[in-house]
Amino acid sequence: MMKVIIIEDEKRTAKDLATTLESIDDQIEIVTILSSVEQAISYLQNNSDFDLIFSDIQLSDGLSFEIFNKIRLSVPVIFCTAYDKYALEAFNTNSIDYILKPFDRNSVAKSLEKYHTLKSNFSSFNTSLNNLLRTIGTPPSTIQQTSTSIIINQGDKIIPIKTTAIALFVHEDNCVFALTFDLKKHLLSQSLDELESVCGDVFFRANRQYLINRKAIKDASRHFNRKIQVNLTFDYADQILISRLKVTLFIEWLAQN
Repeated sequence: MMKVIIIEDEKRTAKDLATTLESIDDQIEIVTILSSVEQAISYLQNNSDFDLIFSDIQLSDGLSFEIFNKIRLSVPVIFCTAYDKYALEAFNTNSIDYILKPFDRNSVAKSLEKYHTLKSNFSSFNTSLNNLLRTIGTPPSTIQQTSTSIIINQGDKIIPIKTTAIALFVHEDNCVFALTFDLKKHLLSQSLDELESVCGDVFFRANRQYLINRKAIKDASRHFNRKIQVNLTFDYADQILISRLKVTLFIEWLAQN
């Protein structure tokens, strides 16, 4: 799931952008919409659980650059504005792209694609760096470890299940379940985000609902609106789709695993 913050003082524009983002990628969650420099500074000082910011430049109480001068953020920013005179200053912040208003679905989609590309490149770099650090003896406690087992609670029992035995994790009915290759379903206490962070590269986050083991995938087929449908090695009633913006990442992951 990708969590997005919108900073925009025009309510209609903010709503249109939110709707456009959610229509492009069903994994996008709009965390909040902030309408002023003051409100944004207050929010960002106390919250950090988000991946990307879409921000107008001219807000009702000043320029949004004031926000990023006061709050040092590590997340990227995509600016949306009717004035191209701010382009150079925008790229002196964490900006990765600059969209001129009125924006359209295509321009927003291109910016999101750029975000995913940059994120993928940095992830590859970080993976290589972590592997190097492990090789030269960095203490294991400084590096996030991949779990080989997931804990299942059944009554008073605590049961470990090997991640290699799990075909997929699914979020349904406000619960998260592990489905094993022998088609047994186990209720979990962890969220999909938590599982994604510990299960390693053998699993791929297909969308908000599914985290899939590579060994569970038979093949994939093209679907409507440039999405991809995942076909499993066993019969599964529900359709699993990869969003258009994650297709490239999915294909690269298939090739590497």
